[in-house]
Amino acid sequence: MNYEEYKKAVEQLNIYSHHYYVLDAPITTDEEYDKLYHEVVRYEEKNSDKVLKNSPTQRVGDVIRDGFTKASHLSRMWSLEDVFDSEGLQKWLEKTYKLDKNISFYCEPKYDGASLNLIYENGELSEGITRGDGEIGEEITANVKTIRSIPLTIEYKEKIEIRGEVVIFKDEFERINEERIKKGEAVFANPRNAAAGSLRQLDSGVTASRNLVFLPYGVGENSLEHKLLSEKMEYIYQLGFRKPPLHSTCQGFEEIETIYEQMSKERESYAMMLDGMVVKVNEIASQIDMGYTVKNPRWAVAYKFPAVEKITTLRNIVLQVGRSGVVTPVAVVEPTDIDGVVVERATLHNFDEIDRKDIRLHDKVIILRSGDVIPKIIKVLVHERDGSEMKFERPSTCPVCGSELLDEGVLLKCQNLTCDARVVNSIIYFASKPCLNIDGLGNKIVEALYHSGLVKSVADLFDLTLEKLLALEGFKEKKSQNLLNSLQNAKGCDYWRFINSLGIEHVGEVASKALSENFGSGFIDATKEEIIAINGIGEEMAESVLEFVRVNRETILKLQNILEPKEPLQKEEAKENPFKNKTVVLTGSMSKSRDEIKELLESLGAKVSGSVSKKTDFVIYGEDAGSKYEKAMNLGVACLTETEMREKISE
Repeated sequence: MNYEEYKKAVEQLNIYSHHYYVLDAPITTDEEYDKLYHEVVRYEEKNSDKVLKNSPTQRVGDVIRDGFTKASHLSRMWSLEDVFDSEGLQKWLEKTYKLDKNISFYCEPKYDGASLNLIYENGELSEGITRGDGEIGEEITANVKTIRSIPLTIEYKEKIEIRGEVVIFKDEFERINEERIKKGEAVFANPRNAAAGSLRQLDSGVTASRNLVFLPYGVGENSLEHKLLSEKMEYIYQLGFRKPPLHSTCQGFEEIETIYEQMSKERESYAMMLDGMVVKVNEIASQIDMGYTVKNPRWAVAYKFPAVEKITTLRNIVLQVGRSGVVTPVAVVEPTDIDGVVVERATLHNFDEIDRKDIRLHDKVIILRSGDVIPKIIKVLVHERDGSEMKFERPSTCPVCGSELLDEGVLLKCQNLTCDARVVNSIIYFASKPCLNIDGLGNKIVEALYHSGLVKSVADLFDLTLEKLLALEGFKEKKSQNLLNSLQNAKGCDYWRFINSLGIEHVGEVASKALSENFGSGFIDATKEEIIAINGIGEEMAESVLEFVRVNRETILKLQNILEPKEPLQKEEAKENPFKNKTVVLTGSMSKSRDEIKELLESLGAKVSGSVSKKTDFVIYGEDAGSKYEKAMNLGVACLTETEMREKISE
């Protein structure tokens, strides 16, 4: 085989693979494929300097890593707002139509797997990154290259992010679990867990053996010029990616409902697990106009499939104590398979819920599971009672430390600040990914450190030394040093992570970022009125912040001195210009992306809005400007072309 024959053989093997793994339509036998594959291997062994990057031999999983490194997405991977019924869809449509009436919708399956971001540069796969927190994930490129439905090279040469879901098909899931049973290994609970676990294997050979499948659902950073999402996705499929089993463009509620009902009805026949349908605004310019909330895109929604209900028996009610001292009842039920997931626990929310539903031990109950939502008891089958059922007594003492509980009616709280559960849970939360992301500080390690007496509070973590750790059972030098390095790396974190790590009740990642951006370290001196003034923060959250600061001010200051978190950058006030303190709306296609123009205007002190009103000062419009331009003209709002906008700026 010479070089030209080798190139043709690689091309032919990739065609075979595309038909087999992407189109589900094999055009050759396994024997013929293997024969040609081994000819390619023999050529590459003799000519290692001429191996093509898209050769199928480059997919072989032979990389074993010590761990995964962090990697940033070029643009954020957003989560979606959920709706669960036609009423929820109708409300979402009403909100969306208020932003733009001249729109259509693109519907596709919501796959039940693990999200993945692929980055291609110069037509070559350069990085594969897990979703992570949406901004930073784990770089798993070696594993990604083993997935045969992911092209190693594509015809498009500009930098592009292609987002999708990695799944395991149902029949493959059954095969893997059968093998694990034979080996005496624990089985995977469901295909999603199997896919996520397979994707993050340190040994890429394990990933390669699992027959993962990548299904694209969107595009991140790109310079494609398609005006419709449906056109853009068709182009992505043409680059060599697998198409969804069903997708459609729709004009409104009735058509969306029709495709949803079809998908819901047919989903059992699909090779992969689905948990709903995604509805997206099809017009890309409108997507840009609509923008995002702090959590979700305004132009897309996940329309979940109906929840699955099963009857089971309530075995017991156990009590959990959280980091804030709240005691939560959890139902332990007879293990029940619900849509591929074995459910053994269900939420009871609070003690009033138990009384209201008259839930008793040994009751027959109906539990409901919907998507990722924690299963819950929705009904007690009173007519099934035989007299063996027992009422659950509301506890008066903490199940962990035995101290008296504070009864607030709906909530029961352990007030003992030294309660083991409170301390351990607060440290686990402090070290978690959304907070300080301290590698090597998992639940068992925290419990071991606490029960050894070395760590009785979060601050004690930073007094640990190698000598102290090596004195503990099970702590080797490498493991101990890695933990100390992780603790050191936590210093200098972003200030919002510091706030989030404190575990203030009702305050999560979004609120922590808002508090950080508005106050920085000054949040401990903010008044209730100042906190409530922040968009998205209500009275209950503000009260929670004030109460936490009142009780824990010294601890906050001590941790702040230890960690030295980075204060958020203060934006410089813009100089006087025609757009300062003005409300501006963008519409139509322009020479630069909408994000770039928005960033430019915001740097000048403008507020860029997604909708036109009487309060709008300027509408900047480009080609194909639609209803926003017309509305602005009717309201007498000043309308400027992009050129006129730039002239005003230069003036």
